[in-house]
Amino acid sequence: MTSTVATRRFTVDEYYRMAEVGILAPGERVELIEGEIVPMAAIGSRHAGCVNGLNQFFVSGLGGRVLVAIQNPVRLNRRSEPQPDVAVLRPRPDRYAERHPHPEEVFLLVEVADTSAGYDRGTKAPLYARAGIREYWLVDLDAGVVEVHREPSEDGYGVVTRHLPGDELAPLAFPDFGLQVEEILP
Repeated sequence: MTSTVATRRFTVDEYYRMAEVGILAPGERVELIEGEIVPMAAIGSRHAGCVNGLNQFFVSGLGGRVLVAIQNPVRLNRRSEPQPDVAVLRPRPDRYAERHPHPEEVFLLVEVADTSAGYDRGTKAPLYARAGIREYWLVDLDAGVVEVHREPSEDGYGVVTRHLPGDELAPLAFPDFGLQVEEILP
């Protein structure tokens, strides 16, 4: 006999209400993925160094053309609000103080993985594609590669390329801004 277990998925509004009433502790490292509250991995020093470097590269290289958000929420839909490591966003006068960015305001999302590459590739990449995030980079620290995901659709990203040290990357929205893979990897 097969049994099924019913699960309860939450909306973004319910997720925030849980934080307000103390069900989720202040500063608890979780994100909402397709209605499920998912714990986030601890941030190791290699991971932090990579994120810090990306922040520095994007801010110094793209200047006032973008707003760079580090480990802040992006609202994809009513049941998903992940916290990518780096979000390169369209600038807004309020700097997203009135609401979190939506997919159409995202130039590029970057996830840095030292232990979570499978999850970032298998769960987050399809989620970002379904939301219409036009470009997603996965920095796989263990493999020493940067995966570039482009051409989003309901079925995932249509183009996925892997880049090694010696390769140069440029975001689709800013082809004049190039980064060497070895600059990204710590």
